[in-house]
Amino acid sequence: MKNALYVLCIFTFACLQSNAQTKTAFAIIPQPNSVMARDGSFVLNTSTQIAYDTDSDKKTANLFQSFIKNAYGLNLPIQQSGEGDHLIYFSSKNAAGLTNEAYELQVDPDKVVLKGKEAGLFYAYETLLQILPDTLTGQLTIPAVTIKDQPRYAYRGLHLDVGRHFFPVSYIKKYIDLIAAYKLNNFHWHLTEDQGWRIEIKKYPKLTQIGAFRDQTLLGRYRNPGEYDSIRYGGFYTQDEVKEVVAYAAARYVKVIPEIEMPGHALAALASYPELACGDHPGPFKVGQTWGVFDDVYCAGKEETFKFIENVLDEVLPLFPSTYIHIGGDECPKTRWKTCPYCQKRMKDNGLKDEHGLQSYFIQRIEKYLNSKGRRIIGWDEILEGGLAPNATVMSWRGEEGGIDAAKQGHDVIMTANSYGLYFDHKQGPDSEREPLSIGGYSSLQKVYIAEPTPKGLSAEEQKHILGVQANVWTEYIETSNKVDFMVLPRIYALSEIAWTAPEHKDWKNFSEVRVPARLAVLDLTGTTYRVPEVIGLKDTVVYASSYLVDQLLPSVKGGKIYYTLNGLDPSETDKEYKGPITVNVPAGKQRVFKAIVVAPSGRTSNFVETVIVNTKKK
Repeated sequence: MKNALYVLCIFTFACLQSNAQTKTAFAIIPQPNSVMARDGSFVLNTSTQIAYDTDSDKKTANLFQSFIKNAYGLNLPIQQSGEGDHLIYFSSKNAAGLTNEAYELQVDPDKVVLKGKEAGLFYAYETLLQILPDTLTGQLTIPAVTIKDQPRYAYRGLHLDVGRHFFPVSYIKKYIDLIAAYKLNNFHWHLTEDQGWRIEIKKYPKLTQIGAFRDQTLLGRYRNPGEYDSIRYGGFYTQDEVKEVVAYAAARYVKVIPEIEMPGHALAALASYPELACGDHPGPFKVGQTWGVFDDVYCAGKEETFKFIENVLDEVLPLFPSTYIHIGGDECPKTRWKTCPYCQKRMKDNGLKDEHGLQSYFIQRIEKYLNSKGRRIIGWDEILEGGLAPNATVMSWRGEEGGIDAAKQGHDVIMTANSYGLYFDHKQGPDSEREPLSIGGYSSLQKVYIAEPTPKGLSAEEQKHILGVQANVWTEYIETSNKVDFMVLPRIYALSEIAWTAPEHKDWKNFSEVRVPARLAVLDLTGTTYRVPEVIGLKDTVVYASSYLVDQLLPSVKGGKIYYTLNGLDPSETDKEYKGPITVNVPAGKQRVFKAIVVAPSGRTSNFVETVIVNTKKK
């Protein structure tokens, strides 16, 4: 029986035990830049010792020691010395020529050596986990190999919106485990929204007393008027819980970047402190109960607004050591500003020609405050409107155009374009009826994988401003942690590869047909919710033929099975199993529908794919 910690640990490594001497024998995601398989293997047993160089190295060595104990029941001794026989050696002393996140992993029959500096050593450890055998009994062998690797981009991120729906600290830690397992290094924590303020601010207790809770939530897809559940909903993180999360992430070399949204998406704050809105007697306001964009935003003309935000940031900054603070800046309607005497006076006093200029004033003022505290801002690409200071970093979400413009203006850029498939709240299949309720859009595994975060048309100097790539998980229609997992897995595999792997080493066929199925086979053992990809080798299409060969189909989860129907009904595991080529014969003037699904070893199923074969010959 696998214990709970083993289930969590196995979440982080892939299943493929093989002595095959090819690069594709190692189901590693993201794909390393150099893999050289060799003869032989290292046998992991009771005589194996764990070694390390420095106290920093010991942290990663301890993680490995705990993993081996819980996964395989081996309590391996640990020592501060690289001398001895049959060692698994975590070494920073031998990493002098490596950059901070680069690593080398060498497995020989008598020794395993992981080389790297802090984060690099941790990534070597994560790669080692992925080539460990998936077994609790018998001989545990690690195939001999030399791996040399380093990331393509410095910034590799995943976002989670906890404003629309709230997730407990225990799940946030699991999410960080997932981020770290795939060599991502930034967790963008979206903490404030119209529908909920999620971080304790001691100077302003109403933010969590009032702003963290809404009276009810929209049921189903957005519509006006809508139906609501009549259930009070909310939650927030105490400052101690935030510290706990940040420390947990830091131990896994993940930076936590908080987002405190402004000047829009502020309805929860305004419900708590209505005087921060436009006009002399604003409000009352209610925490948002539905989705979308609201006209009520922070008043840009009142000094009280800026004092409030500065006081909030003064409590936020000590909790987050990240250089970056995300301030949002997106989807800010100017409706209230146009009629607000305070905003109009601010515009006149500062020579601002329109409300876009007022937003620029707002953003630049907050930026200067954060710069004075030694921090830098990130904002969504709308912060470009009206002009922006050059040391601000832009997240380009509405497409790549914002990122291109920002880079040409000398701004650093993180590409997170929904056009790249990087909005993981979008559906994963083309047919909405086969997918869970989502906000819309389409982001398949392949769409994410083929995305190129560095846009064409930038000069070599401008390309240096593309710091990296991030995917976003907005939670309007994601109420549970199981659904977050479903929306992220397996797309995080593709995200990790476009963030880490050099383009010349990417291979969609190997990724989708070998490495993803192997990773999902291990995930399938843990009980984690994930989306089973469709049958490999079959497409939703129409074929005109009297006879059609269905051939070379593969399950999308290693060890899974394919079941099919020809009667037009949706297939299940009670139908015929596909075990090899099938010839579908179609009478003249008729059609046959070949539908197939994948059933994973756990019983989890994919959506069906259907090929319609039509014989147009007359009877």
